[in-house]
Amino acid sequence: MDKIQATITFVQATLQDAEGGHDWWHIHRVWKTAKSIAENENVDAFVVELAALLHDIADSKFHGGDETVGPKKARQFLETMGVDENTIIHVVKIIENISFKGGNETQHFKSLELDVVQDADRLDAMGAIGIARAFNYGGYKNRKLYDPAIKPNLNKTKEAYKNSTEPTINHFYEKLLLLKDRMNTKTGKEMAAQRHDFMVGYLDQFFMEWGGG
Repeated sequence: MDKIQATITFVQATLQDAEGGHDWWHIHRVWKTAKSIAENENVDAFVVELAALLHDIADSKFHGGDETVGPKKARQFLETMGVDENTIIHVVKIIENISFKGGNETQHFKSLELDVVQDADRLDAMGAIGIARAFNYGGYKNRKLYDPAIKPNLNKTKEAYKNSTEPTINHFYEKLLLLKDRMNTKTGKEMAAQRHDFMVGYLDQFFMEWGGG
């Protein structure tokens, strides 16, 4: 079995009982999108595929906020497959730096491969899929859909962002609508524009219906 197929098998088994917005199908979409974006970028395709497949192998949201679990699990798996150390280091750094951690958090590692995988992951948080994932996770955490008395806060610290219990609609303003302007690649920016417009239209419809329209 080649290393990519072995990684797919590992991820499918590991995430078989995961929350619906962070399950194998999220990984599958990000992997496919990352491969598509990579076709237009001068990147190491092997690093892109491994990082896309392993980027949420242990999302900190489901491990008590511990951001070290995912990178450790990815490293352990890649070592068992005999992947070279430079590739492992690069994949682990992508996993450590891919996530959106609030509006004021600075990313400390840069690479073209990270740009590609990050764009693919962010695209899956946008558009129709992004809306579905947001409300699925909100339901999983028993959050309100919307509360007019609770306003979005774009100046949260990293910890406040991670520990937020606010209504799901607030998440659109605190993350999803910000992603369009944070894309890295030309292809990612083009894809994000359409998905962003879809979310804006959805919110217009949501608030019209909320008001009885």
